[in-house]
Amino acid sequence: MIIELPQVGESVTEGTITQWLKRVGDRVEKYDPLVEVLTDKVSMEVPSPVAGVVTEILAEEGQTLPMGAPIAAIQTGDVVDAPSPPPAQPARDAPAATSDAPADAIGRTGVLLKDVAPVGPTGSGATETRAASESAQAVSQNAQPEPYQAVAQDAAPADSRRRYSPAVMRLADQHDVDLAQVSGTGMGGRITRKDVLAHIDAAAQPPQSQPQSPTPAPETAAPQPAASAADEERVPLTPVRRIIAANMTRSAAQIPAAWSITEVDVSGLVRRRDAVKDAFLQREGYPITYLHFIVKAVAASLKENPLLNSSWAGDAILLKKRVNIGIAVAAPDGLVVPVIQDADALSVAGIARRAADLTQRARQGKLSVYDVQGGTFTLNNTGALGSIASQPIINHPQAAILTTEAIVKRPVIIGDAIAIRSMMNICLTFDHRIMDGAEASAFANAVKRRLEAIGDDAVIY
Repeated sequence: MIIELPQVGESVTEGTITQWLKRVGDRVEKYDPLVEVLTDKVSMEVPSPVAGVVTEILAEEGQTLPMGAPIAAIQTGDVVDAPSPPPAQPARDAPAATSDAPADAIGRTGVLLKDVAPVGPTGSGATETRAASESAQAVSQNAQPEPYQAVAQDAAPADSRRRYSPAVMRLADQHDVDLAQVSGTGMGGRITRKDVLAHIDAAAQPPQSQPQSPTPAPETAAPQPAASAADEERVPLTPVRRIIAANMTRSAAQIPAAWSITEVDVSGLVRRRDAVKDAFLQREGYPITYLHFIVKAVAASLKENPLLNSSWAGDAILLKKRVNIGIAVAAPDGLVVPVIQDADALSVAGIARRAADLTQRARQGKLSVYDVQGGTFTLNNTGALGSIASQPIINHPQAAILTTEAIVKRPVIIGDAIAIRSMMNICLTFDHRIMDGAEASAFANAVKRRLEAIGDDAVIY
């Protein structure tokens, strides 16, 4: 049975194989974790849909594939041991297995010839396999290699090395790389993304210095500068960083963004949170933060200003009926944005409970695809990093993103007096195709009004 990369959502079109959890010959049960896959939303474990033995791995670690692409083959049924190569036979006997052969023989032949040519479920491609096997025998008749080596290494037709994954072809097109000049290190000599990147890096290295000419250089010649590579350190991109870079580039290139900053007096919020934080932690087992109050205010303001809770559709604006707020979290491998679904229907305590769970699992790398899907607006607490003002990049294809900055005490004029107040900036970046400054300011002022209205009797539950 061929295992395919599963569809995990309309907006997820491809995934990168980060780690195989099973190898060829391993026994797997249904729902056992089979492989780790990284998408532009989340890193996830893909379970095996069947029980059986892994007979072939079709996608290598680091390879990016479209959803629905084949990644492995599993032999189902009452299989206990991994398939092993048959006894040594002349290569001309390789095609002897036919549809009349027992199931075990078919399974063994399938593994033996896995790198020779595409063989469909009906056994198509046998003629090509036989010709390749006979050629291998003629070339290596004096060496007498083992049958598996003869087929896997010598009999592989040349065109099998020219089957490239979409990710490899896209990378080659971007950097104008002739794939015929690239050496493949994958199974059967296939070219992987790592091979293309290594080829690009090699081409970018400065050529080695040629032998000096016997003619002496003029005394006035300027000294040659040292190679730039000596002053630099090349840090390879992780898969997560590549995805973040692609998403940020797409957002910056496609969305005409504008931004504004609004000052908010959160003295009442600070007092209310200070009054309940100890009892809340003791009762619930997780802390209540300023962000949880802010999520509540943002969710209510989005209901009041629906343009902020929308996306651009080319010839229309899609207003979202649900308020699903994504919270940017700094995970060990990079920024992730788990989503608090239906945040407008939750209390402050309910938001705190949901956010604590999502944040913990995000930092442990245990988010599911559902946890990061369906976001309609993003909130980022850059104030936790000490920032007092920032210009966030919109989480494509959403209409806006809001950052909450550090709360600092400042002297503020209230009436005719000067008072020390806890002040915070909120920074809003919005899609100028969808709205203008008036609509964006109306939303920011709605958030400001709700935050400044929080007092000593603000409802938590």
